Amino acid sequence: MSDQMKGLLITLMGVLFVVPDSLFIRLIDVPPLEISFWRGLGTGLIVLAYVLLSSGARSVGAALRGGPYAYVYLVAMSGTGILFTLAVSHTSVANVVFIIASMPVFAAILSFLVMGERMSLRMMLTMLAVFVGLGIITYGSGETHGASLTGDLMAVCVSFVFAVALTAARRVRSVSMVPMLPVAYLLSALCLLPFVQPLQLGVDQFYLVALHGLFIAISSVGLALGPRYIPSAEVALLILLESVLAPLLVWFALGEDPGGYALVGGTIVIGALALSNLVVLMRRRPRAAPTGKGAP
Repeated sequence: MSDQMKGLLITLMGVLFVVPDSLFIRLIDVPPLEISFWRGLGTGLIVLAYVLLSSGARSVGAALRGGPYAYVYLVAMSGTGILFTLAVSHTSVANVVFIIASMPVFAAILSFLVMGERMSLRMMLTMLAVFVGLGIITYGSGETHGASLTGDLMAVCVSFVFAVALTAARRVRSVSMVPMLPVAYLLSALCLLPFVQPLQLGVDQFYLVALHGLFIAISSVGLALGPRYIPSAEVALLILLESVLAPLLVWFALGEDPGGYALVGGTIVIGALALSNLVVLMRRRPRAAPTGKGAP
């Protein structure tokens, strides 16, 4: 199997296993903070076992010695899981995943501010379209059953904080941040421990919680390994599948209608990002070797 195919399959696996994330949050009948606690604890323990088996305890220590940006990554990734659960609990799944899809835009802004990277015309046009789409989604929250501006703002925070984590990871490229993932998950669970009553979880809910943690763990590993083999633009395109499939899954399973505003705004956001990444891929495609007399 080629590296290209390997990367596509691993990344696709990661995307497909994260699709039911919102559905699990809807199905687990405990307060949102308890869902976040179990999500962090279960996922953290599973991913930690994988990291220790694949790269050893030294990799975790090396990541923890990555400097201040490594700790920015740690705190940011810890916060995203909590914020995501709260966002899904306060607004529609469609609004959450469409808003979070805007994360590359926030990452581009932070890269410009923190790393001094020039912003291309392509990215500026993408940002304009994405913000128009986000505006339509948030405007429609007052018109759509189950959606709220509070939850939408939490989703914006998820997108921004996740962009902070990715920008911090780029600042410490010499050290892999993959071993930081289980530490971040476990840190989020530790921070929530004083505010939850985990021992009161019923047996019927335990199986859902355990399955939820397993799905997110598999997704985390897939999305960490896949990008090693394929360009980031291809990864970004595959990740957009989650933004399409997650609300459709919840709509099919629970009858949660995303509403017209979310569908229109989400189409603009996802369409703009997909087009932007396709442009990047087309520009990077190697040109065919010249033919004819002068060809080697």
